[in-house]
Amino acid sequence: MIYLDHNATTPVDSRVFDAMVPYLREHFGNASSYYQVGRTTKASLERARTVAAQFLGVRSREIIFTAGGTESDNLAVRGVAQALKKTGKHIITSSVEHHAVLRTCRQLEADGFSVTYLPVDGQGRVDPDDVRKNIRPDTIIISIIYANNETGVIQPVEHIGSLAREHGVCFHTDAVQAVGKLPVCAGDIFADLLSLSAHKLYGPKGVGALFVREGVPFASVITGGSHEGGFRAGTENIPGIIGLAEALKLAAADQEEETSRLAVLRDRLEQEIENSISDVCINGRKAPRVPNTSSISFRLIDGESVLLHLDLQGICASTGSACTTGQADASHVLLAMGVDPLIAQGTIRFSLGRGTTERDITTTVAALVDITHKLRSISSLKAL
Repeated sequence: MIYLDHNATTPVDSRVFDAMVPYLREHFGNASSYYQVGRTTKASLERARTVAAQFLGVRSREIIFTAGGTESDNLAVRGVAQALKKTGKHIITSSVEHHAVLRTCRQLEADGFSVTYLPVDGQGRVDPDDVRKNIRPDTIIISIIYANNETGVIQPVEHIGSLAREHGVCFHTDAVQAVGKLPVCAGDIFADLLSLSAHKLYGPKGVGALFVREGVPFASVITGGSHEGGFRAGTENIPGIIGLAEALKLAAADQEEETSRLAVLRDRLEQEIENSISDVCINGRKAPRVPNTSSISFRLIDGESVLLHLDLQGICASTGSACTTGQADASHVLLAMGVDPLIAQGTIRFSLGRGTTERDITTTVAALVDITHKLRSISSLKAL
C-alpha cells in the first residue's frame, strides 16, 4: 500500500503505542480518584499537559484535553460565544474553515449570533485588511484556520492575531493541520485559543487539546464533573493523552528534517505530474503551504473515479477533507478560491507523511498517467 492521505489520519507511531500500553493495563486509574493508582494517573496526566504546553510555548494550566480537533474547535468558538454573549454577538471567520468551525458558526447564527464569513483570494488566503474592516464593537471572536486541510495553504495568522489583539477581540486558530508540520507557538501568532489533534501527527484517534490563554473569557459547554479545570467535563482519556504527548515529543525532535524531506517529495510529485499529464492545476501553489500537502485538479475527470482506480492499485489519497467524503458537492474550499465547480470535482488531495518514499512518488505518478488517459478517453465532460 502507498498511503498518501496523512491529512485524513496518520498511523500510530510504534513509540507512541508503546508509551500508551502501560496506561491501558497497570496504570488504569481514574485521574480524579484519591487513592494511589488514581494519583499515579493524575501525575502522568499533568506531565502530558506540561509536554503539550511546552510544545506550544504556553503554560500548563492553559491546556485543556479534548476528544479531538472537532471538539476543540467547538469548545473554542462556543466557549467564547457563551461567555461573551452579553457583550457582543458578532463572530468573524473565513469561507475556507473546517466544518467543525463553519457548522458551529451556522448553529450560533440560529441562536442569534451574527457571523461574517470572509472571502479568500485565488490562492485560498484571507486578506488581513478584510479582517480589520469587519471588526465591529460587538465582535467577540475571530476564528481563522492556520493551515487548510484540503490545500495546505497557510493563512497570515500572525497578522490576523495581531489585529485581533489590537482590537481586544479573542483570536482562535484551528491548527490541527499545522501542528507537527510547522513550528507552532501560540504567542508568536497572538492566539488566545488554539486547537490540535493527536491523530494528525502519528498519535491515537479520539484525543486532542485546546489552548485557552489565561484570562480569556471562556464558558464550559460540556457539563458534568469538574475535569480539566471545570472547562471540559468527562473522565480524561489517559492512554490517548499519553499518546498525544509522546507524539508531540517526536514531532518536536524531527520536525525540521522531516519538513525539508516532505517538501522535496511534494514538489517532485507536482513537477512530475505537470510534466506527464496535461490540463492539471495545483491549487494554492503560489501561497505558503505546509510541506506535505498538494491539491491537484485534473480537468475533464471526476475525482472519485480517479480515487477508485488508485485504490485498485493500492494507492490511498482523497478528494479533500475526509470529514466530507460521500458528499456530492464540490469542495467549499476550492469554490471559495474561485475554482470552476467542474474542475473542483476533479481534484485529488495528496498528503505525504513519514513513510512516504521517492519510489512511492514515482509509482503514483505512473499510475496517474495511465488512469487519467483512460478516464479522459471515456469522459462525458469533454462535451461540456
